[in-house]
Amino acid sequence: MSKIKKIETLASTKYLSLYSADYINRKGDLRNWTIASRKTKETIENNFFNNEDDKIDAVVVIARHIEEDKLIVIRQFRVPINDYVIELPAGLVDGDESFEEAVKRELKEETGLDLISIDKEETKEKVYVSAGMTDESIALVRCTCNGVVSNENLEDDEDIEVIMLSKSEARELIKSNENIDVKALLAIQNFILS
Repeated sequence: MSKIKKIETLASTKYLSLYSADYINRKGDLRNWTIASRKTKETIENNFFNNEDDKIDAVVVIARHIEEDKLIVIRQFRVPINDYVIELPAGLVDGDESFEEAVKRELKEETGLDLISIDKEETKEKVYVSAGMTDESIALVRCTCNGVVSNENLEDDEDIEVIMLSKSEARELIKSNENIDVKALLAIQNFILS
């Protein structure tokens, strides 16, 4: 049974909306929560009240360059922090695109590199990014890639530098004062230990 009783739209933009959700807490009291979502109100209501399956919003790519044996990360400008942050290549899943198609497209777009294969054993097809604030879910995809780094496929609003990390470079990056996304930090730590 849904604990959420009502959803109302607070604000809506092309890529993100804010919703007000009335819910019942564990003591039976009516409370309110603000949810950031990439989904329409109709989709959220179908997920919450009709138990319809919820597709992932985005892919996050943990790629290892097979010839260089290096982890691929990016340094990207992010408006919410008005600074650059170390991240993993990532992007929204377009329309009816599969997560595999999104991985291939985003890896090429953001890095210029070509997807070789996805490690299905080490890939999680649906995880939540920050469930206290948003319903955004991602496929966290471990894969291999090859090719040459390029920025010729970037979108106009993407300010990205590709970094290929050896294990020693990864150790130094973690010790640095760089802004690092938590998903990237965990991937870098895992890469060092592998």
